[in-house]
Amino acid sequence: MPFLWAALGLVAGVAAGAVTYRLLQKKRADSLTHRAEERLANAQKEAERFRKEAEVHAKDDLLRRKEELERETQEMRKSLREQEKRIEKREDSLDRKLTLIEKKEQVLEKTEKKTAERDEEAQRKLAEAEKTLEEQRATLSRLSGLSRDEARKVLLDRVASEIEQEAAQLEERCIARAREDAERKSREVLAEAIQRCAADHATEHLVSSVTLPGDDMKGRIIGREGRNIRAFEKATGIDVIVDDTPGVVVVSGFDPIRREIARLSLEKLIQDGRIHPTRIEEVVKRTEGEMNELIDETGRQAALELEVPNLNKKALHLMGRLKFRTSYGQNVLQHSREVAILCQLLAAEMHIDQKLAVRIGFLHDIGKAFDHESEGGHASIGAELLGRHNEDPRVVNAVAAHHEEVPATSIYAVLVQAADAISAARPGARRESLERYVKRLERLEEIAQSHDGVERAFAIQAGREVRVIIKADKVAEHACSRICRRIAKEIEEELTYPGEVKITLIRESRFIEYAR
Repeated sequence: MPFLWAALGLVAGVAAGAVTYRLLQKKRADSLTHRAEERLANAQKEAERFRKEAEVHAKDDLLRRKEELERETQEMRKSLREQEKRIEKREDSLDRKLTLIEKKEQVLEKTEKKTAERDEEAQRKLAEAEKTLEEQRATLSRLSGLSRDEARKVLLDRVASEIEQEAAQLEERCIARAREDAERKSREVLAEAIQRCAADHATEHLVSSVTLPGDDMKGRIIGREGRNIRAFEKATGIDVIVDDTPGVVVVSGFDPIRREIARLSLEKLIQDGRIHPTRIEEVVKRTEGEMNELIDETGRQAALELEVPNLNKKALHLMGRLKFRTSYGQNVLQHSREVAILCQLLAAEMHIDQKLAVRIGFLHDIGKAFDHESEGGHASIGAELLGRHNEDPRVVNAVAAHHEEVPATSIYAVLVQAADAISAARPGARRESLERYVKRLERLEEIAQSHDGVERAFAIQAGREVRVIIKADKVAEHACSRICRRIAKEIEEELTYPGEVKITLIRESRFIEYAR
């Protein structure tokens, strides 16, 4: 019985659980259905809201596009209106131009008509003038007794004379203007170069003197029966002059190097006191070696001072020898330094190669170091030497042409000519012998008097000016400038002189009468 009740209770519980489960399932299904309905309703509401928003956006976009289209349409209409206005203005302008052209055509037609009438009138007047001219010519020919060709010749001669005079005056004015410009510019360049190159006056002499401690030393120099002085002259090749001048012995010779060696050797012998032939030979030989070293060192120092590089030993030795060479009293090495500096300054003013200009100026007189040993002028000798040592062709040509013995092929040749003239012509640079000076003055006067129409000529101011007196009755005034220029050109070609020579031509008319 308990088991039955238990089974019944179990069945009842299962039945109750099943009913409860069904009720729960139903309730759950009802809940899910309700939630689904709610979600569906919400989705429908959201879709409706999206639809409305899309409609709003579509309307807004439509309105915006409509506004843009209207705005573009307005702008296009405005542009079209402006184009229409411009076209109208152009049409108006074209109408005005067309009207103006028509008026000009009418004016041109009137002008052409008047021109044609004037041409006809001019032709008629020209014919009348030619007829009148022929009549006048015939009348003039009858009155003057000259034919037409003769009258033409007289007229042409008169016109030619007037034209020649005007041409001479024009030529003189052009030459004067060109000379003023050239002189002003050259004066500026040369003045700048000369001011920057200050040089001392020349003080070199052609003979050397040796001071003696006493007159008894003269006897020792001469030696017994003159053997010491003969040995000295034989070893040095220099003459020793022993005269009555107290305390002085003079050494004289053509070669400046030998003369300097003789002077130094004699001073050493006098200081040593031992004077005999053997000692003389030793001292002279040692002095020659010292002199060669001094010459080499002098050449090196000069090249180093002027910054002239890559000179071979032979060229340096020859430049050192120029220290003992003088030209008209001017030391040649000092002259070469001056010319090199002037070349550099002039090259700087002309904006050309300064180093090359210095090299040319330094080497331009190198031929003077041994011109007495070779034939020819020192310019050609120096150029030949530099050519053998592979110098720059411009250097070789400038050295050869600095005295115009050969044509110049570069501006550096003209540059060294100017610098050489400046250095030689500066005050105190050179001394000129009286005989050469007198001959130069005589030649200046001869050149001036050799021209037709010259009455007399005078060289004044130490040959720096020539006064020329012209015969007024034989030379016309317009021809004076031509004669003056010819005299100057002939002096330039024939004479060599420092600086410049001024030619002053004087033409005057004198009339003399006597009252009695």
